[in-house]
Amino acid sequence: MLSKSGGHQTVPLSVLLKRELANEKIERPEITHGQASQSKKGEDLTFIKTECQRVLGDGVTTYSVFALFDGHNGSAAAIYAKENLLNNVLNAIPQDLNSEEWVAALPRALVAGFVKTDKDFQERAQTSGTTVTFVIIEGWVLTVASVGDSRGVLESAEGAIYYLSADHRLECSEEERERITASGGEVGRLNTGGGTEIGPLRCWPGGLCLSRSIGDMDVGEYIVPVPHVKQVKLSSTGGRLIVSSDGVWDAISAETAFECCRGMPPDAAASQIVKEAVQVKGLRDDTTCIVVDILPPEKNDPPKVPPKKQGKRGIKSMFRKKSSESTSLPEKEEHVEIDTVEEMFEEGSAFLSERLDSKYPVCNMFKLFVCAVCQAEIKPCEGISIHSGTTDLKKLRPWDGPFLCTSCHVKKDAMEGKRASRGSRYSSGSD
Repeated sequence: MLSKSGGHQTVPLSVLLKRELANEKIERPEITHGQASQSKKGEDLTFIKTECQRVLGDGVTTYSVFALFDGHNGSAAAIYAKENLLNNVLNAIPQDLNSEEWVAALPRALVAGFVKTDKDFQERAQTSGTTVTFVIIEGWVLTVASVGDSRGVLESAEGAIYYLSADHRLECSEEERERITASGGEVGRLNTGGGTEIGPLRCWPGGLCLSRSIGDMDVGEYIVPVPHVKQVKLSSTGGRLIVSSDGVWDAISAETAFECCRGMPPDAAASQIVKEAVQVKGLRDDTTCIVVDILPPEKNDPPKVPPKKQGKRGIKSMFRKKSSESTSLPEKEEHVEIDTVEEMFEEGSAFLSERLDSKYPVCNMFKLFVCAVCQAEIKPCEGISIHSGTTDLKKLRPWDGPFLCTSCHVKKDAMEGKRASRGSRYSSGSD
């Protein structure tokens, strides 16, 4: 269960799932959804796939996928990601896993799937890019992977708001700015001449204001496709999930989004959120929203949130980035209500050696002679450890796995600024 301090303690997935197995009957949620959009450029795309069978022919082990792709500089990257990302993620999950192992494998598989999708799209030499917010719901477990500035936000049935994605805008993260400059990029505002700078912080060349995306071949490999991943488990009271592009979040807050559609079914709720956002700032950008209700079985009414007994502010802070400083709590907060959403996993590092390491609960997550990113077979003498070249003595040895094929290792080095990527991406101009 999440702690009430700036940091938090994760709950092992096996513990959460074994709690359910101890019950006589495991009830799965009812999932209903709706979406709405107002288009300015036609570069927002959505992907919705429900009742997917994890085990072919087994109607019980199902999961659902909800994804939003906000394209820029054209829609090619958004279209490609929509058509290929899910398959790339699933191909990175080992076969014959039970439900517990399959859910536990998702965070690493999502990282591999995002990177492979970006790598394959580069082969097309197209310069568009896309943000991605990608949600997999299996039972009461939500796994969210995100790059860019679209956002996924959850409201529990008790009215607490949780941020499930990370904003990869250069304005938002000093750590991301330092990573990009260390990798060979430049970060600054648009210079209009005479020393006058305007607009948000951007990465040059290219002028992109995001630090992570899929595509954007004309910017540089330091704009990485490695997603922030968060995995949470809802209580059986359920909740409502909103996934929207920045056209919504630049105009209204999460609180406003949930309040304006209170009591509405998902279709009407999505339309109302888009309408609310457009009313505030006008239709300046593609404005897209997906609403997903995760409800107890046989309860198809929209979540009705009771009056809150505590402010949302404290709840939000628990799902922000982990703090390195522990803070003591005043005694009066020791008896607050039990949280209804439990965090099981969160990681946002941009480095593959940290995201695809071998310290993993699924013992066969990475096969010895298969690339951990693209799943291509590797000859015994050709695999390159993901830890190759590390100077940190605390890291695993370079002959420890998992392993990458040559082309994926080149991409890893390029993303970390160790070599220029294929096609002289660094020499391109602005979008």
